[in-house]
Amino acid sequence: MTAQLHSKEKRASCRILFLLTFSIFLMSCLGWIMEKPSFAIRGVTLRPLSFTQMNLLLDLEIKNPNRFDLNLQSFEYIVYLNNEEIGNGRLEKELLIPSSSTTQIQVSVAAKFKDMSGSLKAILTQGDLPYKIEGKADVRAAFGSREFPFSKEGRINWKN
Repeated sequence: MTAQLHSKEKRASCRILFLLTFSIFLMSCLGWIMEKPSFAIRGVTLRPLSFTQMNLLLDLEIKNPNRFDLNLQSFEYIVYLNNEEIGNGRLEKELLIPSSSTTQIQVSVAAKFKDMSGSLKAILTQGDLPYKIEGKADVRAAFGSREFPFSKEGRINWKN
């Protein structure tokens, strides 16, 4: 009787060990399964706050290349305009990005005029200017989560 009990316990332990090993293997393969989402700035809206500070509203495009939904849990970024750091920010709420789609959001960056000396002149005189956005995004899917560093450069049009 004790031999049967010992054998059942051994099988249960082997099953638990197998499930644990399989789970760890699945999580390590998450990088193979989950493709990195992409981020791009599509436009900037200027909103003066005071004589010394302005708020930039960035029209941000997030592309999910995966065949499953992603949940953007945290998103921290630094924005450069005309090769000059103008500010940083973070997304304060979780965001669902549907599978194989592009999601548009608006994020803000508080910037001081004194920190934007060269960029402010370029914003006022040019139709478009170079930008760079970099940071990290913490993304969760149904089978795990992963942190993605990102960096994107391009050109944007500004709006008043």
